[in-house]
Amino acid sequence: MKLKKLSLRVRIFLAMILLVLIASILIVAVTVYQYNEEALDYHRDRLDKKEENIKSSIDFTIKETTYPVTTENIPKIFKDKIYEIAAIHKLQVNLYDLEGGLLKSSRQSISNDTIAKCINAEILNTLANTAEHRHVTKYVENGKIIQSSYTYITDQKFKPLGILNLPYMEDDKFMDKELYDFLERLVYAYIFMMLIAVALAYLLSKYITKSLKTISDKINETRLEKRNKKIDIESSSEEIVTLVHSYNTMIDQLEESAVKLATSEREQAWREMAKQVAHEIKNPLTPMRLTVQNFQRKFDPQDPDIYKKVNEYSKTLIQQIDTMSSIASAFSNFAKMPAQEKETLNVVKIVKLGLDIFSEDYIMFTSEKEEIMAKFDRTQLIRVITNLVKNGIQAIPDEQEEKKIVVAVLDDHSNVIITVADNGQGITEANKQKIFEPKFTTKSSGMGLGLAMVKNIVETYNGSITFTSEKGKGTVFKVIFPKV
Repeated sequence: MKLKKLSLRVRIFLAMILLVLIASILIVAVTVYQYNEEALDYHRDRLDKKEENIKSSIDFTIKETTYPVTTENIPKIFKDKIYEIAAIHKLQVNLYDLEGGLLKSSRQSISNDTIAKCINAEILNTLANTAEHRHVTKYVENGKIIQSSYTYITDQKFKPLGILNLPYMEDDKFMDKELYDFLERLVYAYIFMMLIAVALAYLLSKYITKSLKTISDKINETRLEKRNKKIDIESSSEEIVTLVHSYNTMIDQLEESAVKLATSEREQAWREMAKQVAHEIKNPLTPMRLTVQNFQRKFDPQDPDIYKKVNEYSKTLIQQIDTMSSIASAFSNFAKMPAQEKETLNVVKIVKLGLDIFSEDYIMFTSEKEEIMAKFDRTQLIRVITNLVKNGIQAIPDEQEEKKIVVAVLDDHSNVIITVADNGQGITEANKQKIFEPKFTTKSSGMGLGLAMVKNIVETYNGSITFTSEKGKGTVFKVIFPKV
């Protein structure tokens, strides 16, 4: 399967697993390399310390000897002492003269295969020509790595007497066992870490692609004719945030276009309505004009049927006037312009009556009293309640799982308080100043007169309407009007 055909989620998952594998291999390689370096340092330092200690023992022996301190007397000086020194420091000790010839060895039996009878000329030149007069060689014997150090031994006046040779075998069995044990534990740790890495890679790849899936779903759901919801991602990568910002900007522009389109449609509807009203008014005006002209032309005070004709003319005019009055009443009801009619009523009962028309089971009603009396128009109070509740229903998105609208009636001494609270999407800061304006609406349909009509009704009865809203949490409308 080609890599480009894999989904982004699978590619992220595989990349993270591969990264963990590469990191594990690198850590193992670095661990082995570090072990080898530390082993070299360990053996070098150990040889240096043993050489320093053995030279101290040799210096002490030379100081305490009764033989004249000369190169020729070295075998006598260290006749038995060399074995003691070798046993104490657990290291073979070989002593050579300044020409490279073997003088004394801690080995009981000297074999040409194990101990050189003469030091190589190159080593002698190195000893003589270096500042520290020391040289270390390394060679393999019987599968073992052996370091062999050469350095001068001197008398008390620091005059060279001979050459000290210390063969040191690098025994890595213990360190190798430690390395193998460490690598074994490391493998178990890496297996456990790999399992965790697989789980984390799966979850992380799912988390990363979840934002992209959300954006994809939102783009597929975007429609011009409805209110589109913005994407809200609290924490994500810079690229995802940029993509979300671009989508939200597009939604704002789309909403502006939808509002302009809706406004244009409403304005067109108002123009059509104005034309229709003008046409309906002109219809009765024409017969009225003709009737008056006919009456003016045929009016004769001496006509014995004058009263009959006046009654006919008057009846015709009254009929046309009634027609115009009906048109005006219909337009008034359409524009929601209420007429003020006060009557004493139980606000609690009327509010319940207004809620009976709704079938939504998430609408709840509360009241601190069973009866709160006030003077208000029954029909207009029902209009106030139904419009506010309908506005709350429309404010809650259809896909929202938990929906709630709470209508409450409170008695505040001389005033009545009605609150309608919803848990919808709230009102934006930009729309809060326009919410009660006539013809303003955030919906693509409707004439935008609902809340304007409610405000008009409430203020007609010397009341007030206010609201508080929080984006994404809901809105609470509060209506206050006097009891009398």
